[in-house]
Amino acid sequence: MGSASLLKKVQALLRVRNQLARECLAELLSVFVLMLITLSGSAQMVTTSETKGNYLSAYLAGALAIMVAIHTGGGVSGAHLNPAFSFAVCLLEQFPWWKFPIYVAVQTLGSFIAAGAVYFLYHDAIWHYGNGTLTTSGPRETASIFATYPADYVSIANGFLDQVISTGMLILGVLAITDTRNKPVPKGLEPVAVALLVFSIEVSMGANCGCPMNPARDFGPRLFTYVAGWGAEVFRWVEGRGQGG
Repeated sequence: MGSASLLKKVQALLRVRNQLARECLAELLSVFVLMLITLSGSAQMVTTSETKGNYLSAYLAGALAIMVAIHTGGGVSGAHLNPAFSFAVCLLEQFPWWKFPIYVAVQTLGSFIAAGAVYFLYHDAIWHYGNGTLTTSGPRETASIFATYPADYVSIANGFLDQVISTGMLILGVLAITDTRNKPVPKGLEPVAVALLVFSIEVSMGANCGCPMNPARDFGPRLFTYVAGWGAEVFRWVEGRGQGG
């Protein structure tokens, strides 16, 4: 009885009562889960020279990560996971504008922390694969584990168009799936439908830029690679660099 009472007291102390704080924590955890699985899929592909994974497995990991992330925080924060989606629902007046910068900051932070977790999870593999260096280009580059980079033949204009179309398709699909006035997805299966949507976009539009479709998904991990030792090259276009998932 004593231990049970103590547990209840601890739970009461740890309970977050402020609604905004609850939403931020839920969004942070959701993005962390999303990015931990997504980046781990890329790390497994790259550091094993595609012997234990390829682009298809990395894309599948990212799609399934979406499903898990929505289940993780969807009931509290809505599991936006993506500044582009938060912006879209603000435009549709389904989300208050004053929360938008808060959600963007939390989403970026969640991605940054997840990148750090993946770095430590695959620390030995990254350093072994890179022959003791952290490079952003060449046959042993590892920067693409964390952020997406365009293929050599893609121009800035084409890359911009690629992201506009793929991100637009993502937002259109999610809004259609969650629209109760539309042909409904069976209740409870919305995360699965969104995961399949993401997978379909990845396998059809991923060749040009790696299909990030999410500013926080790309910027948070890219910022991590900058501070972790890859250097400022992660913010520059470099010929001969690979693409992350």
